[in-house]
Amino acid sequence: MKFVIVFVTLFAIGLARPDVQTVRNDAEVLPESFHFGVETNDGTRHDAEGHLKVLDKEHATLVVKGSYQFVAKDGHTYTVDYVADENGYQAQGAHLPHV
Repeated sequence: MKFVIVFVTLFAIGLARPDVQTVRNDAEVLPESFHFGVETNDGTRHDAEGHLKVLDKEHATLVVKGSYQFVAKDGHTYTVDYVADENGYQAQGAHLPHV
């Protein structure tokens, strides 16, 4: 499943804009963890790592920590740091509202 997520992400980036070149692309997918990083020449990047967290004898969850960055049409660079775990998806960024 993790491989599919990484593959789909990289594939979507490649199709999104044919004029954008990938300048960094690394990934390692293991049975209980993964990490990947991709960066393009337009200032977009995405780095993430995840691992399987055992909650109890019958339950486990995937914990993912990462960040992504992009240059918007307004010319500003936006960065989002996130964690996705048993508590849901929690994103932080200077441009996002604080709860």
